[in-house]
Amino acid sequence: MIYLVAIDGSECSDRAADRAIALAKQTGAEVHFITVLAQFGHRTSSSSGEDLEAATRTEIFDPLKERFDNSGIEIKYDLYWGNPVEVINEQAKNEGVNKIFVGRRGRSKVLGMLLGSVSNSLAQITDVPVVLVP
Repeated sequence: MIYLVAIDGSECSDRAADRAIALAKQTGAEVHFITVLAQFGHRTSSSSGEDLEAATRTEIFDPLKERFDNSGIEIKYDLYWGNPVEVINEQAKNEGVNKIFVGRRGRSKVLGMLLGSVSNSLAQITDVPVVLVP
C-alpha cells in the first residue's frame, strides 16, 4: 500500500503529512512525499533551477525528515517540475498509489507552488481517492 502526500511546506500540507503517517502506522503503508515546482514557461537557467531545488529540499523535505525518519514507516521524497495537478496525478498512477493526501490550502506565493488550487483540481481528475486535509 502506498500513500502519496503532496507537500509545499504550508500548515495544511504539514497536517496532510501527519495524517498520512498516522494512517500508514496503522496500515503498514509506504509514504511518498512529493513536491512539484510549478513550471510556467522555461526556467531562465539551470543554475537558478538547481538553486530553487536545493532551497526546496532544505525548506520542505528536511523538516519532514526530522519529524518522520524515526517513524518506522518507509518514506520517499521526490521533487518534480511541471504542472502540479498533472504531475501528482501521473505519479499516483505510475506508482499504484492507494490514496493521495493534500492540504486544502497551499502556499501559493512560496517557491511558485500552487498546492491550494491544486487540491480541488486534483480531486476532479484523478481516479485515486483524495484525502483533503484542512
